[in-house]
Amino acid sequence: MAQTELTGLRKAAILMIALGTEHSARVIQHLSEGEIEQLTLEMANMRKVSAEERDTVLEEFHQMCIANDYIAQGGIEYAREVLERALGEQRAFEIISRLSSSLKMRPFDIVRRTDPKQLLSFIQGEHPQTIALIMTHLLPDKAAVLLSNLSQEKQADVARRIALMGRTSPDVLKEIEKVLERKISSLAPTDYASSGGMQSVVDVLNRADPSTLKNIMDTLEMDDPELAEQIKRQMFVFEDIVLLDDRGVQLVLREVDTKDLATALKGTDPAVLQKVQVNMSTRAGQMLKEDMEFMGPVRLRDVEEAQQRIVKVIRKLEESGAIVISRGGGDELIY
Repeated sequence: MAQTELTGLRKAAILMIALGTEHSARVIQHLSEGEIEQLTLEMANMRKVSAEERDTVLEEFHQMCIANDYIAQGGIEYAREVLERALGEQRAFEIISRLSSSLKMRPFDIVRRTDPKQLLSFIQGEHPQTIALIMTHLLPDKAAVLLSNLSQEKQADVARRIALMGRTSPDVLKEIEKVLERKISSLAPTDYASSGGMQSVVDVLNRADPSTLKNIMDTLEMDDPELAEQIKRQMFVFEDIVLLDDRGVQLVLREVDTKDLATALKGTDPAVLQKVQVNMSTRAGQMLKEDMEFMGPVRLRDVEEAQQRIVKVIRKLEESGAIVISRGGGDELIY
């Protein structure tokens, strides 16, 4: 079947099937209910996917990802030039055309490609709300660098504003872009861009250096304890146990209840189970496996509650300095 005969919905369904259940589930989490219903129905009605269809969709997906990377590095013109050399003018035109409409909706493209240290001199004098808005449109790693270099007085204020930020009017974005990029966004007047929110601040704080993180959380716990607790609950999820080194995992295993561990590992990512098992004795690992099999099906709520109890243990060990969670930026160990 030729590529032109495939609808966008069918391509999406084929991609989900090709990615497998684990990766597809992560993608679907970012879709709306309507999109999930359409995609699920298409997948359910799909009787057979030929190898040619699958390869066509995967190749197109790969090319779109590459194009996005090129655009992030040097803009649309840079991406077009590279793609033309690699794929020819016609194919490059097709790929760029597909991406262009969504790219026009993304504010702060130039800022995203700018070294965060160069941005620092500008944003230091700006209002914390403006700084927060700019950070929500940067990659978390870059935003973390900016946050770490702000004054301690501003760090917590900016983090709080990111967490509480909702949707932002295009007019506001345009005004800030005039100063930052001297380039007006082409956002439609009725559109609103999603900015900030809990996940945004968690992504940034997870990458901040430990001293910045401590200062922000200490301040938030005094000023807004409820918000601080919400952030804490999301900053380290159970699956992030793979970020711990072996010694850290071993310390955690000493502190957690074995029943909680078996429950928490039910249905989790195989990489998490492997991380735990390699840090247990052979006998303990076998007993854990038997406990998980013996308990049979477990309610999702019970699994999540067990995971939260283990996460609390991990946070307690981190706060005491017994373990270090690798968040990037300053976490290197010195011997």
